[in-house]
Amino acid sequence: MTDADLGLWVYLSRTPLLWLTVTMLSYAAADRVAAATGRHPLANPVLMAVIAVAAILALTRTPYRTYFEGAQFVHFLLGPATVALAVPLYRHRRTVLRALLPMAAALVVGSLTAMLSAVLLARALGVPQEVLASLAPKSVTAGVAMGIAGSVGGDAALAAVLVILTGVIGAITVTPLMNALRIRDPRARGFAAGLAAHGIGTARAFHVNPVAGTFAGIALGLNALLSAVLVPIVLRWVL
Repeated sequence: MTDADLGLWVYLSRTPLLWLTVTMLSYAAADRVAAATGRHPLANPVLMAVIAVAAILALTRTPYRTYFEGAQFVHFLLGPATVALAVPLYRHRRTVLRALLPMAAALVVGSLTAMLSAVLLARALGVPQEVLASLAPKSVTAGVAMGIAGSVGGDAALAAVLVILTGVIGAITVTPLMNALRIRDPRARGFAAGLAAHGIGTARAFHVNPVAGTFAGIALGLNALLSAVLVPIVLRWVL
């Protein structure tokens, strides 16, 4: 690399637009790969994009703070994207209204199971209290989970990492798991994906079936509201 090339890279690396472009291109390429595999569960575009961006940051020795100055624009769009889930919800409103009671029961049981299974296992393994507080909201969408973790003594950044890991694992395993359990109803499949794997699971559900995606979006929103109430109660009881 010549001095001119190095100087150009130093200039570009400090420009927020560069890392926004890297993020979008990485996801676009990962999504093309996922589409080429027929949306196979293992070819998760979020996972592939994260690996690609992490590799680029490591190779260029770029600090995360520098990267986030550009990527924060994508982070900002999480809010509008979540609100936009109201569109498919309205389109399938009759189907949703017919399943209100089962959804309410599944929401409470699923939310508590997601928290308690992780927190109790981690506590049994001697995980520190701060990590437990960051782990409790792992099935909640990232923006809400970070706020919940910070309010109960956890680390918001760690909570975000755990949320992404949960979402990726959930999106990869939800289809083969539902098939193995012989659960065919797209409403049940979608609701489970959105509740356990938040936005990443919801994206996977929309790729499989629009009704499943609608119910995943409902689960994502309702679980965020319920978890904000339940996480402090569960942690107080466990700790």
